[in-house]
Amino acid sequence: MSRSWSPRSRPRYAAPRPRSLWRKLLDYGLAAIILGLLILLAARLDRVETRKTRGSAFINDGDSITLGTERIRMRGIDAPEYTQTCRKNGADYACGTLARQSLVRLIAGRPVTCSGWQRDRYGRLLGDCKAGGTDLNRAQVEAGWAVAYGDFEGEEATARAARVGIWAGTFDQPQDWRDSHHGDVVERKHGTLASIGDAAREIFRFW
Repeated sequence: MSRSWSPRSRPRYAAPRPRSLWRKLLDYGLAAIILGLLILLAARLDRVETRKTRGSAFINDGDSITLGTERIRMRGIDAPEYTQTCRKNGADYACGTLARQSLVRLIAGRPVTCSGWQRDRYGRLLGDCKAGGTDLNRAQVEAGWAVAYGDFEGEEATARAARVGIWAGTFDQPQDWRDSHHGDVVERKHGTLASIGDAAREIFRFW
């Protein structure tokens, strides 16, 4: 028996067409632009540093203070505005004033140290503040005179369960109260996404 064999035709591959000169220049240009942006970004990141300030505090309200010329918004919390009222046992009461008084008691005349690297849209430093060994941000939430605003959710849950501070009655969220009484821009909650936005704003602030 004879077998016939015929070679199969092999597929032919066309050689890739050489890129044009303009395409090469465009690719090189884009690579140079991206590299330049990365170098510039790295240089600006070096200038985003933690700021630390210390001194005698002027207490503005339950979550903001002034140290010298530095206005500080306490990060991760939101206290009732100074003129805000809440409701308990069927009557209104000045919860904003009490929130400020709570912060005054926590500070107790001691020097306050605040550190942070972000600023809010009003130019205030978003700070983690301490007086002695007291973490003021955390303590305000634990005392029930501030709500969690991107942090301290566990402390808020404990205060709410114990019905201390504003949790002893009913109240409008501070951001809602600001919106309905002032018509001002409501501050963003400083969670992860907001922090990314703040970081970008802090970087471009140097340009």
